[in-house]
Amino acid sequence: MDTPDTLRQLPAELLLIWHSHRISILLSTASLVTIIRFTIYLRGKREKLSVSPIPGSPTEKTVIELKPEWLPENTTLDPSALNIDNHAEGSTIAIPPAGKAKKLPRTVKGQRLPSKTLKPASIFNPTTDSIQPLIFFQSLSGTTERFASKYVENLSSWISTSQPISSLLEPQVHDLSYIEYDDYFISPPKGESHTRYFYLILLPTYNIDTVLSTFLENLQETHNDFRIDTAPLTGLLGYAVFGFGDKEGWPTEEEGFCSQAREVDKWMARLTGRKRAYPLGLGDVKMDAEQRLEEWRFGVQEALVEIREGRGLGEGVPGSGDPAESDEDDIDIAQDSGSEDVLIQSSLVNTSISDAPIAMDFTTYKSTTYKSTTSKSITQPQEMVPVTSPTHSALTKQGYTIIGSHSGVKICRWTKSALRGRGSCYKYSFYGIASHLCMEATPSLSCSNKCVFCWRHGTNPVGTTWRWITDPPDVIFNGITEAHYKKIKMMKGVPGVRAERFAEAMRIRHCALSLVGEPIFYPHINELVNIMHRNRISTFLVCNAQHPAQLAVLVPVTQLYVSIDASNKQSLRKIDRPLHRDFWERFCACLDILRNRRFEQRTVFRLTLVKGFNMAEEVKGYADLVQRALPGFVEVKGVTYCGTSAAGSAGLTMQNVPFYEEIAEFVKELEKELESRGLGYGIAAEHAHSCCILLADKERFKRDGKWVTRIDFEKFFDLHEGKVEGTRKEVVDGEEKVVGWRPEDYLGDDTPEWALWGNGGFDPRDVRVWRKGKRPKKEKREGEGCVVNERGGKKEVGAKKGDKAIIEI
Repeated sequence: MDTPDTLRQLPAELLLIWHSHRISILLSTASLVTIIRFTIYLRGKREKLSVSPIPGSPTEKTVIELKPEWLPENTTLDPSALNIDNHAEGSTIAIPPAGKAKKLPRTVKGQRLPSKTLKPASIFNPTTDSIQPLIFFQSLSGTTERFASKYVENLSSWISTSQPISSLLEPQVHDLSYIEYDDYFISPPKGESHTRYFYLILLPTYNIDTVLSTFLENLQETHNDFRIDTAPLTGLLGYAVFGFGDKEGWPTEEEGFCSQAREVDKWMARLTGRKRAYPLGLGDVKMDAEQRLEEWRFGVQEALVEIREGRGLGEGVPGSGDPAESDEDDIDIAQDSGSEDVLIQSSLVNTSISDAPIAMDFTTYKSTTYKSTTSKSITQPQEMVPVTSPTHSALTKQGYTIIGSHSGVKICRWTKSALRGRGSCYKYSFYGIASHLCMEATPSLSCSNKCVFCWRHGTNPVGTTWRWITDPPDVIFNGITEAHYKKIKMMKGVPGVRAERFAEAMRIRHCALSLVGEPIFYPHINELVNIMHRNRISTFLVCNAQHPAQLAVLVPVTQLYVSIDASNKQSLRKIDRPLHRDFWERFCACLDILRNRRFEQRTVFRLTLVKGFNMAEEVKGYADLVQRALPGFVEVKGVTYCGTSAAGSAGLTMQNVPFYEEIAEFVKELEKELESRGLGYGIAAEHAHSCCILLADKERFKRDGKWVTRIDFEKFFDLHEGKVEGTRKEVVDGEEKVVGWRPEDYLGDDTPEWALWGNGGFDPRDVRVWRKGKRPKKEKREGEGCVVNERGGKKEVGAKKGDKAIIEI
């Protein structure tokens, strides 16, 4: 038992121990506390294997009010089918008790609701709510930042001096480079309960990867994120966007001027449920940016006043939901409206040329004017192929020279071949057109089809109506001829070019209006053709049988082609991929027009055969079309594979390219079918190198038992100028009178023997150059003394003087 003296000594001993070991004690205690706290933390992070439910009454119920507006906008479910009203007043729906749910990622929910059913949180109350403008900007060089600072200063000054607008708060400024997008562009900011937000976005445009690119991607991903409502920013009072650009770099909006601001405006319209408070503003930093920004500021201020007075965004204001919000929407609307296309009446076929209006496309759309985000009508004339457009760049890389804004010219590979004495195309074998005297051009780069075999790689524009700025025909003629001569001059230094042919090529004699697009689409095609004829340039015009209105009023050309790529509606849709909804009716109308005009000009069917698309068991179908239109000639050609990814995506591969033997067999079957119907067509000529064979009307294009498929071009021009009278007669006032000329009036020389069916069709004046490994092991020749020398891998054909050498294909 401790004595009082011992007890009195105890505090002194503890004090001595504390003084002696206090550091060790403190460290040990701190370590122990740390270990305990860390253990508790780890146990809290560990996932529980099971959760015991919280005990609750089996009769406990949770009241859930079912509202029809909870349903998605696009649902087809009838809310009355839910039998909401079948519950007694005050009754509840029992919800089974549940344990503590596992924590899930935060999902922001929102919904684009009609203005009459807006949630209370999205309705501005002028008496209690305040408007907080948030100004966002992004700037690399500091230009946009300076404009934004000036804008904030002016807006703040207006707010402070304007009464009674006490509910308008001082604007807040945010640099897009330093904010978290999720804090502002997934849902409105979390502020005071009575503070409502209004976004103002000022943006430049860059052609490099910047923060703006990331910002645009974020807006797009937010809209498309299935976890987030497509319009999560409906809680905003509104938004407005202003873009800064440089018209020296991008002359027009379509070419990229303020393109990123336009994209942001489009995506904000979708994210906010089309709450554009004021139209997109655009300013040129080198010209009128400050003035345009001030105009835009006044408009935004008026919008803020309207919101403050409880009028919202107003009715009919761009952005309120009425107009289309993007160019994509405009395109969809235009295509949907295609069902309203006006079909050509049968009386159009007999339209008199003298009384006919200028050739135009009569396709019409609904009267409603649809606008893009820039509030421009989609029918406003623009350049078809602007200089700064990707289309212009792509066509230029392919060797085209763009004339004006919608015409083009390109030197054909056969022109290069003919200059070097290596052969002309099939038009020389069939009709006498030497390739080095021929210009290939078009007054319209646009087409109304997207054919699977198109050589143009899908780079040319498409459309069903002429809605572009139109260049005069004399400007087009001067431009294409000048560009053609420049291209010919570039061949002067090419090895193998023959001097005499180079000199001949500097005088254009023929024009193939078939380069790319649809030449007949050009509104002033008649004037352009007449200019060519006055310059004694023959015209070979190719159309795709989709514009009967223009075809009916077309002036007679030297030779008129119609592309016949299929024998029935389903096959035509598959291979030509036409844009017109009534493409088959248009196609048939063109055939009827061709039949009625077959005695005014030479008419040709061009059949492009694609194995697997339009060859199998379609001979009778093609014969039906020939019987309907009765063309003077039928050219049957195998498709040329361009080897592009675009062709592959359309289902076209090398397997779809027929062999020449297959083309020949098809033509023989077609000839038999036509003969069985009493139609006098026969196989006249061939050009095996082009995989092309010609059928012709024997009654019209045979003379003294010999084929006469060639053209007397000088006679054609004399007929056109009235120097020679034609033989086409009609009964006028009871008398038969000469009213014009017939194709038979300008027949040329007999088709040369080497071009006739069975002889290959290669000009004996020229030398066929074979690619390495492509030369046949045995070649057929006529005459004696023909030898083949092989020197250093080069193969040359030689013959003794007076001998005739023909290389068969």
